[in-house]
Amino acid sequence: MDNIFDYTLQELSDEFEALGDKRYRGIQIFTWLYKKRVKTFKEMSDVSKKFIEILESRFVIEFPSISLQQISEDGTIKVLFSLKDNNKVEAVIMKYPHGNVLCISSQIGCNMGCSFCASGLLKKKRNLETNEMVSQILVLEETFNLKISNIVVMGTGEPFDNYQNVLNFVKIANEQKAFEIGARHITISTCGLVDKIKEFADFDLQVNLAVSLHAPNDVLRNTLMPINKSYPLKDLMASLHYYQNRTQRRLTFEYIMLKDINDSLKEADELIKLIKNTLSYVNLIPFNEVKELDYKRSKNISNFAKRLAEAGINVTIRKEFGKDILAACGQLRAKEGLK
Repeated sequence: MDNIFDYTLQELSDEFEALGDKRYRGIQIFTWLYKKRVKTFKEMSDVSKKFIEILESRFVIEFPSISLQQISEDGTIKVLFSLKDNNKVEAVIMKYPHGNVLCISSQIGCNMGCSFCASGLLKKKRNLETNEMVSQILVLEETFNLKISNIVVMGTGEPFDNYQNVLNFVKIANEQKAFEIGARHITISTCGLVDKIKEFADFDLQVNLAVSLHAPNDVLRNTLMPINKSYPLKDLMASLHYYQNRTQRRLTFEYIMLKDINDSLKEADELIKLIKNTLSYVNLIPFNEVKELDYKRSKNISNFAKRLAEAGINVTIRKEFGKDILAACGQLRAKEGLK
């Protein structure tokens, strides 16, 4: 049987119509699941006994369980979820003045092989299903008595390598009958799957796109990010120009600062040249050191940022959350022993 959290509102309405019922059933069931937060079909008091039997014969309501949770000194919450097949995946809630931001994973493990990322130390086992992402929000909001206001699909995995499940998750997160998270409060990050970037240009929600760039030339990016050998910067930038021409949306370029690797003013100047004709800003990311990786944190972030700003590039330095519990950028790795 299908997990009912796999279905968008339109898909569920289509399913009920195919069963010979009315489409409004989709809204009715969504209201029970996402507004009233029931955990069984029998709790749906305005649904007939006969239809509940149909629901129970076709669908299940299942949630991941929390294996481990940690709360950082800065209030960041890190949760290790155990899924139905006993695989583990992490999620992080970061608390900002404007709301609670959920950093969610899209895969169990990752095959992109970025050399600076601890998440890639665990090779991809499988994609997360839509229901496994959706139900995490339900569990987190209930467990910690909070409302998720923003979502960044930036945890373990490459979201565009799990394209349809991620987009269905985004649709449910945005749905007024479900979580009501504004499209502009949702960001998907990709390391640069060119074909999917072009496809994403036709997505009907104004979701933010972030691109993990991390190097301004092919030689350096090839060493840091193997994906660049399949999709070099020329092709990546062409796909981003296509995306912007179609959407008129601003891009975020993510750039992790690695000591003596990509943090000199030479690289800053190359980056300026590479992105100057895009509507974008650069998010500089302090590197979070991991014992298995040899990279070190750059001490040149301020100078690098200043060089970009002087050239008219919008630039920010990412605020760090949860570093003391290994919840910061690039540190997620679904370990039972999180410290």
